Amino acid sequence: MDWSNIQESRRQTLGICSRCCSYETLKKKLPVLGWLPRYTLQWLQVDVIAGLSVGLTVVPQALAYADVAGLPVQYGLYSSFVGCFVYCVLGTSKDVTLGPTAIISLLVSLYTYEDVSLAILLSFLSGCIQLAMGLLNFGFLLDFISYPVIKAFTSAAAVTIAFSQVKNLLGLKDIPREFVLQVYETFRKLPSTRLGDALLGLSCIVILVLLKWMKDTSPRMHRNIPRFYRLCNLIVWFITTARNAVIVIAAGLVAYSFQVLGSQPFILTGKTAEGLPHFQLPPFSETTANETRTFNEMVQKIGPGLFVVPLMGLLESVAIARAFASQNNYRVNTNQELLAIGLTNFLGSFLSSYPITGSFGRTALNSQTGVCTPAGGLITGLVVLLSLGYLTPLFFYIPKAALAAVIICAVAPMFDLRICKTLWNVKRLDLVPFLLTFLVSFWEIQYGILAGILVSIVILCYPVARPQIKVLESESLVLQPTSGLYFPAMEFVRDTVHEKALAVSPQRSVTLDLSQVTMVDYTIVVGLRDLLHEFKSQGLCLTIRGLQPPLLQKLMAADLKAFHHLQGKTEDRLKDEDSTEPLLQGVIGPSK
Repeated sequence: MDWSNIQESRRQTLGICSRCCSYETLKKKLPVLGWLPRYTLQWLQVDVIAGLSVGLTVVPQALAYADVAGLPVQYGLYSSFVGCFVYCVLGTSKDVTLGPTAIISLLVSLYTYEDVSLAILLSFLSGCIQLAMGLLNFGFLLDFISYPVIKAFTSAAAVTIAFSQVKNLLGLKDIPREFVLQVYETFRKLPSTRLGDALLGLSCIVILVLLKWMKDTSPRMHRNIPRFYRLCNLIVWFITTARNAVIVIAAGLVAYSFQVLGSQPFILTGKTAEGLPHFQLPPFSETTANETRTFNEMVQKIGPGLFVVPLMGLLESVAIARAFASQNNYRVNTNQELLAIGLTNFLGSFLSSYPITGSFGRTALNSQTGVCTPAGGLITGLVVLLSLGYLTPLFFYIPKAALAAVIICAVAPMFDLRICKTLWNVKRLDLVPFLLTFLVSFWEIQYGILAGILVSIVILCYPVARPQIKVLESESLVLQPTSGLYFPAMEFVRDTVHEKALAVSPQRSVTLDLSQVTMVDYTIVVGLRDLLHEFKSQGLCLTIRGLQPPLLQKLMAADLKAFHHLQGKTEDRLKDEDSTEPLLQGVIGPSK
């Protein structure tokens, strides 16, 4: 037994373990270790205010988004507190808040068919997929989804979500979930509108818009302003910031007053389950009155949602984190964000949560109130837990029209077609994936996203398939590709050479200048070999010059005899490049 080898192996193992368990490595995997030692009392005061502000917003929104997902309202609250605690430990953005959102709730509704068990299982599976992507550092895949596709999807989702709430706003019943049928049936049943719900819902929308306008236009207060005015300003700030909670509470009081008087003109939320959710395994099978569904059958029932929901959850959360990191001058770790949201969905499924992601509206509120660290989420989580523990009986009196008004006002800013003007001025071709995603999403969400991604990839790959080729003419014809050559470009290069040298009379020899090419693949190597043989059969010369050493090594490594003969000719040609003969230039390639 060679003890020296064993000792060396032990030293290497201990070295690896010490590096993996070092404080710096732990700080990367547990970002809380980075800011917690520097935490101050001043940060605590600001984080408490931010956490309370977000908490008063998340409670009414959670109730409303659960309705969008087609689930009992308490499941919105079940989905709202786990992310607050997990993100505090694993998150790399001080601003992001995790919880139910309009877009994810819409997707859950589409893929789980208002089935609670499917929604919870989808959260578990989404968390597993997101955790795997984070552990394997697959965050870079999100970079291939272009911004026009994201904006088109969010705009289409805003229209779909807002219109889905019109039935609750007007008190209509038996409206289908498919968007086109939904629009048709809503207009057809307008005469059946309930006057009480319509008046309450429209009034809530008007008040929410006014409160938002007051918040956006209220002047900043200075220290030398009298205390009374500062107190009034604080009250206005609190009411406008917690406007969703104010509206829901006020509407609930109105509905309760009518209930006491013996009449009820509104459709109410109704009885909800009381107390905190039980910690239990996600439902890996489901037994109903008619059948028992196995795990495989449940997964098949979810279908494409198994990929669309976790992908859109990651995309929405990472996009929000990057946006606010840029705005507030710090950086986020994409793979760490995947771990945070993945673990939230995974653990949340044990507490009856449906899939969640980062919320733009609540993140914006968090940022505006000056939150200093992710610790503000702890206060938000406690507010949600207190609501679940003590306020659920009061949810009975919340009118659905009020929740519909909250949703419509929340998603309205997501609808933004002004980007079309910007795309027209910057790159008109980007309008194609934007419009395709926007329109197809009204048919099927997943097809809209897929169509936009595929078209974006085609646009991205087009310059690879049609590279620019400079045409330099002196005594001989010189063709100079101005970028790397990859297999989609081979036919274009072959056609260009034929057009300029072999399809003319008299036929001409060609010099192919690869001085600006740094990368080729095997298809290009084979194509160049075929061109060499073709020119040789015509009694012409195809000379390749300007080969950089790495590129020349690759051509030689291909073990093609033509290139063995080529090396000497290339060196000879490079000696003659100091010629001062005038050149006529042109460009062959994709039009700009």
